[in-house]
Amino acid sequence: MDILSSQFLSALFAIVVIDLVLAGDNAIVIALAARTLPSHLQKKAIVWGTVGAIGVRVVMTLVVVWLLTIPWLRLVGGLLLVWIAFKLLAEEQDEAEDQGRDVTDAPAAAGTSFASAIRTIVVADAVMGLDNVLGVAGAAKGSFLLVVLGLAISIPIMIWGSTLILKWVERFPVIIYLGAGVLAWTAAAMIHHEPHLTPYFDTYPALLVLLYAGMVGGILGAGWWVKRRHALARRDAAALTSVKPPAS
Repeated sequence: MDILSSQFLSALFAIVVIDLVLAGDNAIVIALAARTLPSHLQKKAIVWGTVGAIGVRVVMTLVVVWLLTIPWLRLVGGLLLVWIAFKLLAEEQDEAEDQGRDVTDAPAAAGTSFASAIRTIVVADAVMGLDNVLGVAGAAKGSFLLVVLGLAISIPIMIWGSTLILKWVERFPVIIYLGAGVLAWTAAAMIHHEPHLTPYFDTYPALLVLLYAGMVGGILGAGWWVKRRHALARRDAAALTSVKPPAS
């Protein structure tokens, strides 16, 4: 395929659009996973998380035909993404524990959190990257160069997007709930497009409404409930520590 031909340029344009549309979910995951890290590790997590995610996409692109033969893949991926969305939303740092931790433990704790953030980013992108890989592979029409360009284009989109979202999250924490809602919606879409389940959703449209509403409402509700429990536990712990023992 000639790189100056209209066919090549139109396919490249389609890949850019696909990356812009589908990379948003990945940027949200990266930003939410990195938000609890110290500021000096956030940028590092974004970069390395993106590198790991792109590596996963390369492998998925090479075996995309085989992936399509795995039964119930979208259902399993959707359920896994539900768990990731809940984990990101409900994740709460224990302030009392942080205050009581010895400073010598801080590097180890930061390293553990950094590794956990990278794992979350890579696993989530492996789940959500399926649609991106399928879209790019379809638009590329067998052109390896277009596939490589598609992966290369997605890198700055994900890094820039996640950095921007992270700044918004720091200023407007409510965005955490919006991001989790987007991930829950993406999970519902994956389950909706599971070939074994699509006929049932087509036959019973009410199930489709319940799926999306249940996913989004359930994740947001469960995340809010867990965060509220953590807040109450910290309040009770603070109240206990403030009570002075009776004079002897």
